[in-house]
Amino acid sequence: MRFLVLGAGAVGGYFGGRLAEADRDVTFLIRPARAALLAEHGLRVASLLGDFTVRPQLVTADRLGGAYDLILLTAKHYDLDQAIETIRPAVGPRTAVLPLLNGLVHLDRLAAVFGSEAILGGVAYVGASLQPDGSIRHHNRLSGIAFGERSGGVSARTRAISAEFANTKVSAPPSENVMLDMWEKFVMITTMAGMNCLMRGTIGEIAATEDGAALTLDLFAENRAVAEAAGYPLRAAYIEQISKMLTEKGSLNNASMHHDLAHGSRTEAEWIIGDMRRRAAALGVATTLLRTAYAHLQVYENRRAAKG
Repeated sequence: MRFLVLGAGAVGGYFGGRLAEADRDVTFLIRPARAALLAEHGLRVASLLGDFTVRPQLVTADRLGGAYDLILLTAKHYDLDQAIETIRPAVGPRTAVLPLLNGLVHLDRLAAVFGSEAILGGVAYVGASLQPDGSIRHHNRLSGIAFGERSGGVSARTRAISAEFANTKVSAPPSENVMLDMWEKFVMITTMAGMNCLMRGTIGEIAATEDGAALTLDLFAENRAVAEAAGYPLRAAYIEQISKMLTEKGSLNNASMHHDLAHGSRTEAEWIIGDMRRRAAALGVATTLLRTAYAHLQVYENRRAAKG
């Protein structure tokens, strides 16, 4: 199976790198500067599961040609339109596109361009970041992907994709209900990012305040209510697991959205917090804290845009 990974940043670089480490047929579609860096030093990953360096196949957009079996898409939401145009030459009639973006709004955008059948659902479970020297640091032991047919069930192609991850350090069994997996991650990341950004602190710092943990659970409940109204009630075990994670004292958990905000960078608030807010309004679900978190992020983005 021929894989094309768009970009070689934290998420795409980690998962694509693990496939390359296992000698799978992986090509990274990257910008010229990144290509030059990887050609010189290789793709380097520091991980609790084992450090490794690979020298993968690289291609830039001007040299991309021919269809791939699977395209792993890990772009930011605000770069999705550009990403779509970049991968067009690599999408053939049998190509599957596996996006690993947070939230849900990207699914319809991709399906409108490439057809609904081509687009799989997917969720990434990994904590990784791109370092200043171009290497990737894997911060925890999470190393998995939930993916599957958006209509449900396990298909021949999802079994074939899963087989490619066998004997790698990535857990990637095909999911029978990937849309529920995506909604659960959507609820979790909206809650964590919303609170991190609203309170300007880590989960541990928020939990250390008098009302922080309770407020976090209130926002979690609002987001769960949106998922339930949409037809995707979260599983009891997941609710218990995430409730503990979101209120853990001393936790360093901190959404990348808060990292972007703290550094004056563009955030994905519009496509994650904002999308959840709009779904809540359409479904008639009251979300006081969610609305507050989104308004806070809109003030930030409007101020940032005004500065040019």
